[in-house]
Amino acid sequence: MKIRMAHEDDFAQWVTLWKGYQVFYKTHIAEATTDTTWSRFLDPAEPMYCAVAEVDGKLIGMVHYIFHRSCWTAGDYVYLQDLFAAPELRGKGVGRALIDHVYAVAKAQGGSRVWWLTHETNSDAMHLYDKMADKSGFIQYRKLMT
Repeated sequence: MKIRMAHEDDFAQWVTLWKGYQVFYKTHIAEATTDTTWSRFLDPAEPMYCAVAEVDGKLIGMVHYIFHRSCWTAGDYVYLQDLFAAPELRGKGVGRALIDHVYAVAKAQGGSRVWWLTHETNSDAMHLYDKMADKSGFIQYRKLMT
């Protein structure tokens, strides 16, 4: 398995993973938003990134992460927004490798924290996350502006 940054010709395989992620979370993201997201990953001026896990030319996982400022530290935080492994490969180290990639990038770029959210029902993922990070104890509140 190779972890690398996504590039332009990965779109067809990436969008398959992206749609699988949406199915997993029982949501739908508009194609226009998907296109905007993909273009941001490819724009060096954007703080949004996509890394992929690849085996024999096939993408088997993806992670999206965003660098952002914090009032609490001088170094940026890195928000690990989306993590997905092909369902048939879960438990095979894909998620761990993608998280480790984000950790390495954050460290190399002077990030002070990597953080993420998961749904309270995602117990399989939480088994991995409990080994790789600390729970913050914070509860998310949100107000949608749509």
